[in-house]
Amino acid sequence: MKIISNPTQVEIKRAAQALKDGHLVAFPTETVYGLGADATNERAVSRIYSVKARPTDHPLIVHISSINQLTKWAIDIPEYAIKLARKFWPGPITFIVKRSDLAKDFVTGGQDSVGLRVPSHRVAVSLLTEFEKLGGAGIAAPSANRFGAVSATTAKAVCEDLGDYLLAQDIVLDERGCTIGVESTILDCTTLTPRILRPGAVTTGNIESLFSITFDSSGLLNEKKVSGNSENHYSPKARVILNRLANPGEGFLALSNIPTPEGAIRLSAPDTLEQYARDLYNTFRLADEKKLQILVVIPPDGQGLAVAIRNRLSKAEDK
Repeated sequence: MKIISNPTQVEIKRAAQALKDGHLVAFPTETVYGLGADATNERAVSRIYSVKARPTDHPLIVHISSINQLTKWAIDIPEYAIKLARKFWPGPITFIVKRSDLAKDFVTGGQDSVGLRVPSHRVAVSLLTEFEKLGGAGIAAPSANRFGAVSATTAKAVCEDLGDYLLAQDIVLDERGCTIGVESTILDCTTLTPRILRPGAVTTGNIESLFSITFDSSGLLNEKKVSGNSENHYSPKARVILNRLANPGEGFLALSNIPTPEGAIRLSAPDTLEQYARDLYNTFRLADEKKLQILVVIPPDGQGLAVAIRNRLSKAEDK
C-alpha cells in the first residue's frame, strides 16, 4: 500500500484513478476513516469485505459528492428525506432510502435499500469529486478497520489494522480531520416516518428543532441491517466495563469532572461531549497499546451526542 500524507489535489486525482482501476483507498471523513472502493465494481467491493473480514450480508454506505447524486442511487425518496439532506449534507448523517437499479446486492447486502452520505471532510469531498469526473458514481466505504473492532480515526490506525491485508496498489490518504470521532447518524427513510437506526452527531433534537417531523417510536429496534448494528462492535482487546470505579492498574475513561480512582491509569479526561466522542476510539486503542486487561468507562449522561457515545460503549462493553 502507498501512504500519502497531506495529499495535494494532484495526489487526490491519482487516488481517484486508483479507485476507478479497482483498487482500495482509505480516506478521512469528519467522522472516522473509510475504506473505499468503486461502489459499482463488484470485484473491488468484494475486496472491502475480504480486507475487513466483514460478513457479506452487512450493507455498505455509499458516499456521494452532493445531493445532486441522490437520485442516481435512490427511488421513491420521501419529501422529508430531501429536506433533511438539504439541511444536513454535507455532514455526518446517512440516509437509508429505497435503492435504484444502480445499487446492487453486493453493496446493499441483498436489501432493497441503500445507505447514502455526503461527507464534509476536504479530502473526502475532493476524492469524490475527482472520482465522479472519471465517470464514477459513488464510493462504498465502511470504517477502515477489521470488522467489529475499533474504528480508525487516524491513518496510523488504518495501517495498523489493515496494512497486512492491503495490496501495493491500494492507497491510504493521511490527513487529520476526523473531528467528530464516531460514525455517522443513520436515519431510515424507507417508511412514512423516519427512524434513527444508529445515533451520531446529528441528533433527534437537531432534526426536531428545524423540522416538524414525527419519529417512528420503534427507534433503534428494527429488523433492518445497517453498519454498526451488530450486538458486539467497536471493541478493543481490553475488556470494557461500564459504570464502576476503576481498580488499581485498570484503565479509566470519564469526563474530567470525575476524579481518577487511586492507582487507576487515566487514559482520557475529556471536558466536553465533543472531546469525549473525538477521543473515544483513540482511548480504546491506547488501552491496547498499554496492554491493559480492563478499561473502565463512565459514560456521559444526557441527550444529543451523549446518546451516540453510550451506543458505542454499550456495543464495546464486555458482556
